[in-house]
Amino acid sequence: MSDRAPVDVRDNPEKHRFEAYVEEELAGFSAYELNDRGISIMHTEVDDAFEGQGVGSALVRQMLDRIRQDDDLRVTVLCPFVTSWLRKHPGYQDLLRR
Repeated sequence: MSDRAPVDVRDNPEKHRFEAYVEEELAGFSAYELNDRGISIMHTEVDDAFEGQGVGSALVRQMLDRIRQDDDLRVTVLCPFVTSWLRKHPGYQDLLRR
């Protein structure tokens, strides 16, 4: 991964999604919905040009790290990619709504 460009993840509240940028180019996003129960991760997409470069993993990690900063926010995951990522990274299970 050392030869890969860094991924910068930004929240875009107007579009209800976290966006992943590689060298200022939109490389992917995770759509979400906020509600009184927390945040629901609906769908994640990575542009074909960035597939296999770790963009999706970086996006999910940085998104969940940001969500973790809000102690009261709990996560519901409806996105299969994020569900799969969470199985491989049990240190993020505390964020999930039970």
